[in-house]
Amino acid sequence: MPAKSRFTRLDAFTKTVEDARVRTTSGGVVTITSLLVILWLVWGEWADYRRVIVRPELVVDKGRGEKMEISLNVTFPRVPCELLTLDVMDVSGELQMGVMHGINKIRLSPEVEGNKVIEVKALELHKDEAAHLDPSYCGECFGAPPPTDGVKPGCCNTCDDVRNAYASISWSFGRGEGVEQCEREHYAEHLDAQRKEGCRIEGSIRVNKVIGNFHIAPGKSFSNGNLHVHDLENYFKDETHTFTHKIHHLRFGPQLSDAVIADISAKHQATGPGGWTSHHINPLDDTDQHTEEKAYNFMYFIKVVSTAYLPLGWEKAAPRHVKYDELLGSTIDAGYKGSIETHQYSVTSHKRSLAGGTDEEAGHKERIHARGGIPGVFFSYDISPMKVINREVRAKSFSGFLVGLCAVIGGTLTVAAAVDRAVYEGVNRVKKLQKDL
Repeated sequence: MPAKSRFTRLDAFTKTVEDARVRTTSGGVVTITSLLVILWLVWGEWADYRRVIVRPELVVDKGRGEKMEISLNVTFPRVPCELLTLDVMDVSGELQMGVMHGINKIRLSPEVEGNKVIEVKALELHKDEAAHLDPSYCGECFGAPPPTDGVKPGCCNTCDDVRNAYASISWSFGRGEGVEQCEREHYAEHLDAQRKEGCRIEGSIRVNKVIGNFHIAPGKSFSNGNLHVHDLENYFKDETHTFTHKIHHLRFGPQLSDAVIADISAKHQATGPGGWTSHHINPLDDTDQHTEEKAYNFMYFIKVVSTAYLPLGWEKAAPRHVKYDELLGSTIDAGYKGSIETHQYSVTSHKRSLAGGTDEEAGHKERIHARGGIPGVFFSYDISPMKVINREVRAKSFSGFLVGLCAVIGGTLTVAAAVDRAVYEGVNRVKKLQKDL
């Protein structure tokens, strides 16, 4: 049998002769309608193929020896900048007392005047307050050992040096009366002038990625054995001082630009309900806390979860320059197409009076607060052993797109043929009935 005959026997698409075909008006309408439906469905398949969704994955965080950036912006309308101290400590034994590098203290006018900005002071490590003094001058430390980080080794040439020297042996410093350096720098006068002011602390710090805490409390801090202590004398001298505060933002990890957040949110929303916004990343943003008590503290217990965002083609993108990782406060903008390593966190809060007693005001008579402690705002953070990876993927593969295309065309034509056949048979039956009548 010739090869042509063999293929002819296998033909599943038998044809009718032209004379056996009947063309009708209804068939033309069905054909045009089916073509329009096919075009609309094909466009939907194409849009679905081009759609990018985000698939979350949960893995064990295997990173070791990493650092983590913490960015904060907190306003204290009733405590002057001169009295506020930021300390950081963690379970690895690292203690950063009086953190200054990367932090700005912004003096604010008194609360009754609207807490307007008076002065922005960028705090720098080892700032020289005694540059105008004779080079041979060596200030007295008044019985305390000279600080190791003083302006001049073995001396106390500034008021801050004397305060550090006193703190190293747990001496209370007060207003610096009788201390030559403090009288020269008008330390007591500055305290009095700022007593009714507020303060905003903003900036970034870098910490070990281990369990730790940081707090903002009044007075110079120092360690006494295993105890962490603050000199509270100046804080309690004014009745208006309280730790009412507003957290404008608290972020763990690098800053994401608005364009990056908008793009990530849009792709999360394309995946389904519950898009990713800055509120989900930083739940403490715009938190207000109020108190009229001086001896009062606020505690926030934070669970930090490492989070990676992997855009499409992130493997081929140029890596982010290492200087941006080392630069505090750097922003990831829309031009960066590589992997984004950041952190999300959940938080619970607690507040209590340092005088102790029951929590009757909050409606919990059965709850009794411990007595004692340091007034201030405390943030304790724990690092989750798990890591969330949000990976961008296509909603449909190319082969899935082709399958969908065939299903759309074949299914629509099959339905159209059935509709056309039904219309044709119906019209013929009506004509036959009319003829019989």
